[in-house]
Amino acid sequence: MIRELQHFFAALRFFTRLPVPAWVGHSQQQLDQAARYFPLVGVIVGGIGALVTAAAAWVLPMSLSILAGMSATVLVTGALHEDGFADAVDGFGGAGDKSRVLEIMKDSRIGSFGAIAIALMLLAKFNALAQIEVRGGRALLVPALIAGHGASRLAATALIGALDYVREDDSTRSRPLTRRLSAGELGLAAVFGLAPCALLDRSMVAVALGLTAAVTFLAARYIVHRIGGYTGDCLGATQQVAELAFYAGLLCVSS
Repeated sequence: MIRELQHFFAALRFFTRLPVPAWVGHSQQQLDQAARYFPLVGVIVGGIGALVTAAAAWVLPMSLSILAGMSATVLVTGALHEDGFADAVDGFGGAGDKSRVLEIMKDSRIGSFGAIAIALMLLAKFNALAQIEVRGGRALLVPALIAGHGASRLAATALIGALDYVREDDSTRSRPLTRRLSAGELGLAAVFGLAPCALLDRSMVAVALGLTAAVTFLAARYIVHRIGGYTGDCLGATQQVAELAFYAGLLCVSS
């Protein structure tokens, strides 16, 4: 039990800026086991976003409350996934061959493609969440946020289980994302990532998860076609598009 807690806190430290207990320590073994807790970390991040949104709604208009909740999730993660999305769009949009794509994604500077893409992504997620609130109120918005963050991290985790990591110059920072997960680890990740969906109507969840799975499959096919496998930036990009797909799926069936 203590060992699993250490693995979880290692994931929390890696994927967010949240503090972890000092007794957890640091070890490569912990980092190697961190990815399976990626969806659980997503549930926590989504919960923080939902809490901030609901709290802000007591004193602010809902549009500003949603922005506050989105900002909270970005602050908690250090914009890890948004940065990956922007880098991936820059890489795939600005180059043709694999080596050049990887080179561009490794560059910390953001290009025109990435800047425009992340602006559109944030705008799309804001409007999707605003429409979810209009159609279902806070009773739908809060669980949608939590479930969307969990399911989208599961989508990214699925790529770790199914594809190969393609960077040969991997660093300590990217190490937990380079080891292919076992079926048991993916099953545990699925439990964590899908558990919040129990808070939503089953017909809505079916459509939302179906659309999320379809987008994840297409993303995987595309990155394999372009570079032969995934990088950390590809995981961030997949998380972002999967999160938006989950919200869009909810809107497809909500009245």
